[in-house]
Amino acid sequence: MRYMLTYDMMETVRNTNEWMGASARAMASYPVWGLVPHPMFKVMSAWGRVTERSFARMVIKPDWGIRTVVAEDGRDHLVEREIEIERPFGDLMRFKVLGRPEKRRRILVCAPMSGHYSTLLRSTVASLLPDAEVWITDWHNARDIPVSAGKFDIEDYTLYLMDFIRHLGPDTHVIAVCQPVPLALAATAYLAELEPEAQPRTLTLIGGPVDPDANPTEVTDFGRRVTMGQLEHLALQRVGFKYAGVGRMVYPGLAQLASFISMNADRHTQAFTDKIVAEAKGEASERDKHNRFYDEYLSVMDMTAEFYMSTVLRIFKQREIARNAFVVDGHRVDFAQITDVAIKIVEGAKDDISAPGQCLAALDLCTGLADSKKASHVEPGAGHYGIFAGKSWRNNIRPLVLDFIDENSGGNRPVRGSGHIRLASSSAG
Repeated sequence: MRYMLTYDMMETVRNTNEWMGASARAMASYPVWGLVPHPMFKVMSAWGRVTERSFARMVIKPDWGIRTVVAEDGRDHLVEREIEIERPFGDLMRFKVLGRPEKRRRILVCAPMSGHYSTLLRSTVASLLPDAEVWITDWHNARDIPVSAGKFDIEDYTLYLMDFIRHLGPDTHVIAVCQPVPLALAATAYLAELEPEAQPRTLTLIGGPVDPDANPTEVTDFGRRVTMGQLEHLALQRVGFKYAGVGRMVYPGLAQLASFISMNADRHTQAFTDKIVAEAKGEASERDKHNRFYDEYLSVMDMTAEFYMSTVLRIFKQREIARNAFVVDGHRVDFAQITDVAIKIVEGAKDDISAPGQCLAALDLCTGLADSKKASHVEPGAGHYGIFAGKSWRNNIRPLVLDFIDENSGGNRPVRGSGHIRLASSSAG
């Protein structure tokens, strides 16, 4: 019961802060205060608007906001999202561009399950859509999944990826970002051994912890310092009465968000201070840089306890992937079985979450793969988010990834499209 009470207490604190922000905004916005020439009321109203929005975002799944793609014919083509495989803990979602001839590139983007929704990769998906057919793993918030659906750990995650790749067929090109990198590698190796005809053509691994000890960071050091008992006691809680997953043991999104913010507390404090000042001066807007970033950053989801604990224990502490000792469903996965899938590694020179070298270790594990099918790239000046979003991804990494896909497609090289995407102008969510 203690775990459930603490979960509901966190939600109560969040809800109270949202209410306080709304109350401050409403009270300070009364026209009568216009008779009192004091900046306090403008600051109070600004603080209320920023606070209400920030705390409200924490329990809302953002919208994808990808509405249209401009194709080679110069016309806007609507984009529809279709669920091709529906599972309790996550779906295989396709972004289907209506009225456009189907592209030869078929890309599965493996989104991380690490506290944020798959919409964190919105710009990644949007940048690929003009030149490829795109699918993504859309993971569900654990708080909304009934206990009757069972468990979900890193082995289940790997099996989900295998099913999704098998469904899409052997012409698929997989791009895994951050957390799923070692598990996408494991899924590929498992298919290579058991169902070689179902393997993807290429595997692009972006900034993931294949071998956390290759270049330790604060994240990997934390995994080493804290015992599993301490993690269970400090991090895990049971979903409260408000949600369908009541009673499920989870690592709450709100707790994860607190740890995210604490890593760069000074930067976040300054960002919110600047936003409040801008609101008070009337210089802020609905879709300014602050709101675009924090609407996504503050929107968090719960992870199942078994997924979180098995990740820490087996990926970081025991280094099962790095030691080629990972077991899925009772079967030991052997990375040497990968002989036909071309693999490209992408890392950021300034990545402080999965530092350079951690992802590169994947190439050393694939001893059965020819050097001609191995490639790597370290993006100068790029941090963790920069290697899959923003200018570094858009201008440097994305073209390299598409060229790598084309070089290993087994057929004529596709002509890169000149189209572009159009995002919805409304705020996400």
